[in-house]
Amino acid sequence: MTHRLAAVPSERMHLVLMMVLTFTTGIIDAVGYLGLDRVFTANMTGNVVILGMGLVGAEDLPVLGPTVALVCFMGGAALAGRVLRRAAGPWTGLTTGLLVAVGVVCLGLSVVLFVADASTPPPLAVSLPVTAVLGTAMGVQAATARFVAVRDVTTVVVTSTIIGLAADSRLGSGRAVAEGGAGRRFLAVALILVGAAAGAALLKISVGIGLLVAGVLILLATGLGALHARVAARSARSTGVTTA
Repeated sequence: MTHRLAAVPSERMHLVLMMVLTFTTGIIDAVGYLGLDRVFTANMTGNVVILGMGLVGAEDLPVLGPTVALVCFMGGAALAGRVLRRAAGPWTGLTTGLLVAVGVVCLGLSVVLFVADASTPPPLAVSLPVTAVLGTAMGVQAATARFVAVRDVTTVVVTSTIIGLAADSRLGSGRAVAEGGAGRRFLAVALILVGAAAGAALLKISVGIGLLVAGVLILLATGLGALHARVAARSARSTGVTTA
């Protein structure tokens, strides 16, 4: 099994793993918007729009929650950026450590929401700290995904992906056909869509179960990424010794 895993190119493996994280982003934003009183903790474009409308009192949209999510997201992204300054490659122990932390945070917050499941959304004393911690975790995840740098897959930004999908399609410049990027762009958008639908469906069972599923998927993807990096490095060393 390890030989087969080592044979998978890093670019392909990272693409698969980032797609999994993209799916979890849809789940997490569904939990935030529907379960934490209309707050996006991963998609900051939507969050900023909600904040802007909320500032003028439109539709009684929240201001405090989106503000907390935005600030904490930026803090998490900055933290990940500082940690990854020491990384020697796209996937190292630092990458693994950051994503494991994100998965563990999601699992921990799911427990908090399970306990507070008597009401949806939970009371402000619960929802605001959850928003803050989840926003920080999503900032860490987004910055880590950016560092891994899989083309066209940011795990959080959908608008630019849709622009690229349309502009470079056969109806546009046609570059996506030549470069082969249309498939991954479409899949990235579709996975956030399906993830959001899954998150909304899971919310009917419990406000915490979406974060539980997301946390498990993040940890599984991270474990696979760490294992692939280890066996690929071992294989490279072995090849180097053989050919020397």
